[in-house]
Amino acid sequence: MHAHVLQINPFGPVCRCVCGFFAEKKSTGRFGQVGVVAACGQPADKPAEPAAATELTADQKAEISKELNEWFDAKYEESLQESPIMMTFLGRKDLNDKIDCFTLACADEQLARQKAAVEEMKATFNYDDLSDADKLSWDLFEYQYNQAAEAAKFRYNGFVYDQMNGPQGFIPQFLISFHNVENADDMRAYVSRIREAARALNEATDVARESAEHGTHAPKFAYEGVIDQSKKVITGAPFTEGEDSALYADVKSEIAKLSEAGELTEEEAAAKLEQARIALVDNFQPAYEAIIAFAEEDMANSPDPDSPVGADTQPNGKDYYNHLLATQTTTDLTADEIHEIGLAEVARIHEEMEAIKQEVGFEGTLQEFFTMLRDSKDDERFYYPNTDEGRQAYIDDATRDIENIKANLPEFFGILPKADLVVKRVEPFREQDGAAQHYYPGTPDGSRSGTYYAHLSDMTAMPKRELEVIAYHEGIPGHHMQISIAQELEGVPQFRTQAGFTAYIEGWALYSEWLATEFPDTYEDPYSNFGRLGSEIWRAIRLVVDTGIHSKGWTEEEAVQYFLNNTAITEMQARSEIQRYIVMPGQATSYKIGMMKIQQLRKKAEDELGDKFDIRAFHDTVLGGGALPLEILERRVDQWIEEVKAA
Repeated sequence: MHAHVLQINPFGPVCRCVCGFFAEKKSTGRFGQVGVVAACGQPADKPAEPAAATELTADQKAEISKELNEWFDAKYEESLQESPIMMTFLGRKDLNDKIDCFTLACADEQLARQKAAVEEMKATFNYDDLSDADKLSWDLFEYQYNQAAEAAKFRYNGFVYDQMNGPQGFIPQFLISFHNVENADDMRAYVSRIREAARALNEATDVARESAEHGTHAPKFAYEGVIDQSKKVITGAPFTEGEDSALYADVKSEIAKLSEAGELTEEEAAAKLEQARIALVDNFQPAYEAIIAFAEEDMANSPDPDSPVGADTQPNGKDYYNHLLATQTTTDLTADEIHEIGLAEVARIHEEMEAIKQEVGFEGTLQEFFTMLRDSKDDERFYYPNTDEGRQAYIDDATRDIENIKANLPEFFGILPKADLVVKRVEPFREQDGAAQHYYPGTPDGSRSGTYYAHLSDMTAMPKRELEVIAYHEGIPGHHMQISIAQELEGVPQFRTQAGFTAYIEGWALYSEWLATEFPDTYEDPYSNFGRLGSEIWRAIRLVVDTGIHSKGWTEEEAVQYFLNNTAITEMQARSEIQRYIVMPGQATSYKIGMMKIQQLRKKAEDELGDKFDIRAFHDTVLGGGALPLEILERRVDQWIEEVKAA
């Protein structure tokens, strides 16, 4: 089971994934909104056609392109100055003593600046004078603003805090894993950020309370997850007796490294540690106590779990869900259409599963095969031991499979990423049994590796048959390839290198699972190939259950049962997934819709180009423009097809 990636885009913010506070909250319109735009991925308000067009020379177009891209980069830099977190993700230290503003007022200011920037672009440049590549950048720039403007209508929908996302987990992970300490000033900034984080957490809690007042209440299981995570963060020294908390242990470790390197004297090290302790106890701890208090208080208002729990039960919920579907899929598909696509794909994949069931010689129904796989937790063919040795074996095997793919990349890709990839276990304070694996990007310059994180606290929720397909999805040729290449692109405005469209990003990752079948030495075990199909049907099922929950009145139990009836996953996995879909409406539909679009575009290119089709050039076309709405991706592929035909 796998999730997604974290990427923050402060300029026309768009969700790349779900794993992290900003990533999800931007997708729901809370902190730097994301919304819907005109159908077919086109800007909603293109400039009017001029009365008489004048053909420009190549040099004139090149000069206009240079000016436009410099303008885009200047606007992007202005927005970065408002997002210290994004700067850190990009490997910059300009504002590494600060944390972003989490208030709705700041979101309003950001939206106003986006609107002003679009108006300035239209007043400064003429769309018809632009090259195809520059028109694409223009369209994306306007697209992102239109998304944000639409999302602002639903600012009180969605949840600030839930078991999957929220600042309660993101903040400590950000401080521990992404704030780079190389000298005494970085350590000073670390302490400052602890205080800043407390301010931001309090701002987020204020927004959560305001949303609750407007009738939006998270499910009981979501609040229970928030409370558990929050208590883990502030358990241990200096908050309570016992071993050091994860954050305090990291502070001590960083100070110790600086002392050993001669960056701090003994007295300076002691002073820094005391400053950090005070910030944690006086600022950080009360902020977390306020989160816990809010969650415990609002839990009384949580919806009845035996009744419908979808987004359409919220105030303005039906429109909110339709907005999320449009945002997440970057299409105009309706909930009913997505539901029917899901049902058809489930039926198709079941046929392929039947073939593998017969291949391994299992006598019984497909549902009985599911049950056998689900219940064989003590069978070493299917599960790793639930021990530290088993956990390390998982990491080792995933790394091995990724290395195999890496060695064969040049046969399938012309553009290769600079950044390396590492496989890690999720930190203890945010690890959950059966929770989804996920990916965090490295830096654009490749100095920090991308990371594939796995939840390994319960190895019975991590069947061996799923290991290979997850490694390809989260790592290579999936998220790591796509995001690293996007970040490292040259010759495009920087905002495009950080853009995030879930259907494209998750669609590519799911396409990568299927693409890996064309690589040597993959899915050699039929059970592993069954795991691949299990992953694909998982995404098909998502189309059914997400729309079922949020538009057709399904209960949590009905959705869980549909999952169990159609896959070999455990009840723990199914429930974890369904609870994810409940708190993240629409997001789960993006995977299969995106995959099917990329497969359709590849077939179109193969059919039209014949012997001229080059798989490397196709993949470079798909990845070489950064993340795109699906209709704009199709436009880019169509342009490439015509260029190859004309060559």
